[in-house]
Amino acid sequence: MKILANDGLVDEGVQYLKKHGFIVDTVKRDHEDLLGEIADFDALLVRSATKVTRDVLEAGAKGSGKLKIIGRGGVGSDNIDLEAAKKWGVIVKFAPHGNTNAAAELALGLMFAVARKLPFAHFALKNGIWRKKQFVGNELFGKVLGIIGCGRIGQSLAGKARGLGMKVVGYDVYRDLESKVEYLDAKEDVLKAADFVSLHTGGNGVIIGREELALMKPTAYLINASRGKNVSEDALYEALRTGVIAGAALDTYENEPKREGEPFRSKLLELDNVVLSAHLGASTLNASRRTGLEIAEVVTRYLRRGDFVNSINVGQTVEEEGKDIYTLFITHEDKPGMFGKFGTILGEFGVNIRENNSRWISDAVQTVYVLHQKPSEEACERIRAVEGVRRVCV
Repeated sequence: MKILANDGLVDEGVQYLKKHGFIVDTVKRDHEDLLGEIADFDALLVRSATKVTRDVLEAGAKGSGKLKIIGRGGVGSDNIDLEAAKKWGVIVKFAPHGNTNAAAELALGLMFAVARKLPFAHFALKNGIWRKKQFVGNELFGKVLGIIGCGRIGQSLAGKARGLGMKVVGYDVYRDLESKVEYLDAKEDVLKAADFVSLHTGGNGVIIGREELALMKPTAYLINASRGKNVSEDALYEALRTGVIAGAALDTYENEPKREGEPFRSKLLELDNVVLSAHLGASTLNASRRTGLEIAEVVTRYLRRGDFVNSINVGQTVEEEGKDIYTLFITHEDKPGMFGKFGTILGEFGVNIRENNSRWISDAVQTVYVLHQKPSEEACERIRAVEGVRRVCV
């Protein structure tokens, strides 16, 4: 099988794929070249640069096209047409863990930077001016950190903040039972309680606008290392300018330059109580290595074993599809034709097989079928009568 890593891949990821028998190509293709060549590849690995559009997916999967999976290094999928991937039977997977620590550390760094006014002190000294009184800041110790979006990154940040002596509260629709966060009932409760508010939600909706900023303490700081569109920059500009909140630190923006070296324009540049960085959340050597290895593993598991973990455009498990499921357990000899016989019998009784897993157990095989209909006792008896079957139970 052939894999195209169109946005590059760390050496460790390349070696991992080659070790598992894949041919790896890391030569960058532009859009037109992708259209002409993608059908020859079983997998396409991208980060944010390559746009996996509807026509790319069609070119890769139609007819005799081999394209089976898109692997996205990191967690964003805005550059991939997920619906078109579904239409053409192409699975999209991501590598969500490699960037977690890097993003959490950046959020923490932004908190330090804006609270201690470090970039401003640095700028003054770089210009030959020794100033101390102007840059009296605030400590993080003893403060309340409010996290909105308590997933992987939010939990990682919470652990680091607690180690610094901060109290951590948060809000999320989904709550981790082993959370490092004390969950509050509403986003508004977090905004009112926190000295620092850090966003880790994703999506393109506005999470923090004029009304939300008005709920925050006048001494509070807003941190956004999530998605630029999660914060209304017009509302934030007014809140910072008029002292509604003390400061903000941002790594993402509503409108970001498309290419390296392009000018960045924002009203926020006029203010001296905001710290800005250029979408650096995942920009560490460590994160690049971890993400490259993770996406190599994720793609390998799908191509070699049909594993759906980390899938974006389909359910990672059968349960996520929202349909009733039943299990059927069969202990049987490991010989050709057994699955075919089981499938034929179940089909005759109107039972749809959704998934099956099979493993060696002693001198036989244990197979577990996941079904959409509960098999009748008559169907089970038919399977028990198959030569080589030792045990059948529902």
